[in-house]
Amino acid sequence: MVASIVRRGELSRAAPFLCFAGFGVFWGVWGATLPLLRERAGVDDAGFGVALLLVGAGALPAMLLTGRLVDALGLRTAGTLLATLGVLGVVLSVVPAGYAGLCAGILLVGAGSGACDVAINTLAATVERRTGRPVVARSHAAFSGAVALSSLGAGALAGLAGSLVVNFAAAGAVVVALGAAAVARTGAATTAGDDHPAPGTTPGDVHPAPGTTAGDDHPAPASTVGDDHSAPAPARGAAVLWGGLVVVGAVGALAFAAENAYQSWAAVLLTDTFAAGPAAAAAAPAAFAATAALSRLAAGAFMLRRPLAALAGGALVATAGGVLTALAPVPALAVAGVVVAACGTAALFPTLLSYGLRDVRGAARGRATSAVTTVAYLGFLAGPACFGLLADAAGVQRAFLGVAAVTGALLVTIPALSAAGRRLRAGGAAGS
Repeated sequence: MVASIVRRGELSRAAPFLCFAGFGVFWGVWGATLPLLRERAGVDDAGFGVALLLVGAGALPAMLLTGRLVDALGLRTAGTLLATLGVLGVVLSVVPAGYAGLCAGILLVGAGSGACDVAINTLAATVERRTGRPVVARSHAAFSGAVALSSLGAGALAGLAGSLVVNFAAAGAVVVALGAAAVARTGAATTAGDDHPAPGTTPGDVHPAPGTTAGDDHPAPASTVGDDHSAPAPARGAAVLWGGLVVVGAVGALAFAAENAYQSWAAVLLTDTFAAGPAAAAAAPAAFAATAALSRLAAGAFMLRRPLAALAGGALVATAGGVLTALAPVPALAVAGVVVAACGTAALFPTLLSYGLRDVRGAARGRATSAVTTVAYLGFLAGPACFGLLADAAGVQRAFLGVAAVTGALLVTIPALSAAGRRLRAGGAAGS
């Protein structure tokens, strides 16, 4: 039994990295191509901003539904949905010009992105479970690295061709190829059947609940949780499980709000506060993404083995970076603050996702991923908008003190996350 589990993990080990790289390619090209998209639609900044809200409007319902789809159809769904997202980008680039076509295309892209997000995170969490390696953190590193590289490449391509279709066609070709490769590497693997960790791994919380041992997914003999023959109230166990997942997702919303604020406003900071030119301003978000990628690669094993310590350390570092960014008197120090913040925020959401899913039974992991990512995505949507309100009141640079306050608040959530981990262990077996 164990041998077959390890073999399945080996076969699909590369698939999460292929998927996250493809996802990063799409969003890197998206960010660099937005000016061309706005120009083609012929709308002003206000109208374009409203249209971009449809990314979230399409993503949220798709995220809620996709987990069940992955649990039912298997892990190859991740590569299929990634390839679909690449095609949707091309569709957006060729829809009839005008506001209605723009909104319809963005809504479709949002739905495709939300579905892909849940599927590839489920895939990464499943491979991590089967191999005992920090797959979630390193997959997110692949995403960040791909965003940084593809945004630079797309910017150069836009300068040469100046064509929306060319940019999205290039992205689509790469994303579809990576999605197809992920499908081939995943085969017919499913989320079910991996409730025993790979040999030598410790998927449980490092701080075990009373009566259990770290890394042991089976309760102590006195426990009846998750035992299909003795559990008197499986519905209660399921409620415990989903309650714990919502807590993890809510903390993830804070992490996403901070991360997206830096990614969305770092260039504006250099432009408005330090009068930097476009090329210099673009260096800030690129540095943020590149630093996040390197941090996730370097700290992935620690994030997997000591999740609560990684979260506390990440929150502290991110808070220090936010304060430095907000008080920096020169642009070099402001960029340094953004880089420090990236080191801290890089550890937050991947650790939370891994921590929240490690004790969920395989057959329910897609639905569990939907729960965590959907709640967390609310912070991703709200972060830049809330920052904008702070920037309007206090200025762009001082608004980063608000982001520092958000990451500082994450420290207060550590006891709640520890309690949520106990709830997840207790209710994990009832999650299906």
